[in-house]
Amino acid sequence: MTLVLDSADTLPRDGTAGALAGRAWHPGHGGPAVVAVRADGLYDVTAAFPTMRDLAERPDPAAALRAAAGERLCGLDEALANTPPDARDPGKPWLLAPVDLQAIKAAGVTFAVSMLERVIEERARGDGAAAAAIRAEIVALVGEDFSKLRPGSEEAMRLKAALIARGAWSQYLEVGIGPDAEIFTKAQPMAAVGTGADAGLHPASAWNNPEPEAVLVVASDGRIVGATLGNDVNLRDVEGRSALLLGKAKDNNASCALGPFVRFFDETFTLDGLRALEIALEVRGEDGYRLRGGSSMAKISRDPAALAAEMIGANHGYPDGAVLFLGTLFAPVEDRGAPGAGFTHAIGDVVTVSAPELGSLVNRMRLCADCAPWTYGASHLMRHLAGRGVL
Repeated sequence: MTLVLDSADTLPRDGTAGALAGRAWHPGHGGPAVVAVRADGLYDVTAAFPTMRDLAERPDPAAALRAAAGERLCGLDEALANTPPDARDPGKPWLLAPVDLQAIKAAGVTFAVSMLERVIEERARGDGAAAAAIRAEIVALVGEDFSKLRPGSEEAMRLKAALIARGAWSQYLEVGIGPDAEIFTKAQPMAAVGTGADAGLHPASAWNNPEPEAVLVVASDGRIVGATLGNDVNLRDVEGRSALLLGKAKDNNASCALGPFVRFFDETFTLDGLRALEIALEVRGEDGYRLRGGSSMAKISRDPAALAAEMIGANHGYPDGAVLFLGTLFAPVEDRGAPGAGFTHAIGDVVTVSAPELGSLVNRMRLCADCAPWTYGASHLMRHLAGRGVL
């Protein structure tokens, strides 16, 4: 299925009213450029900010981006039309993932409301009466609204004790409602793919799914300066065999998708706006299959600022800053094929992750080895920028 991208679907609902920045391949310079997304197109602002990391480090990235002068590279629709790999003219610009030198991190099991329901279903083993009894006990402990359960709180520790007594405790519950968040490395800097690119599935996996997430952009001093969208491609069978296989389940060629742009915080979009974000997911198969779902940030159990503080601080620094996937409420359970087999991707699926404030991230799923190989790293970027004379 060939991807067709346009600005109307890619941009946030308010268009270019926000401070939007991205990265694009500049064929005239033979390398990536940091671009400001403006009403009349993409502007190369690399002379002011050689990397997206440099822009994110400014005291006020949104104001700095708006004030930056630059040469118009092309129209947004021109770049979007040239971004899908099978439609690309290498002599024209195309979009890249909107981050570069930042560490790419992710937080797991951050939505207690969905996690607890899965525990209830697992323990009940299909017995509706048993499920009701288990749910009633948990509600008596923590109330009816699981989204109010705060990890590490007294209520969470009482729930933990009750679940241990029932033999239901697990390492996932520990990071879901315990005092410490799960923060792991999703991919290496420069390894993410952007909107319009193919995203990768490891051939060892027969049970996998997309994970639509909001992604924080965090400066090296811990300031949360903006956000984008992400698809934390998940190999459920690989991680399910052992949590020690998390690296193999999460970090593979083209398995981290980010974009379409970074929206830096300003008066049009703030951290509080991100806390209320409604993220939509659509999967379209070449056979006509459709799956729709979503994730509501209002139901997250660990506040985004608290997750960022667990990732970066006095005990763990990131001199080039970091981006942090915040987890998802979405977990597909409906059967796609055989009864009881649940959902898994088919090669060629087109996955769209969208939010009105951040736009749409669109990727086609392929096997990792069939996606473009990751060959352009930090060393290549540094040589390119030195050649441009912007370092």
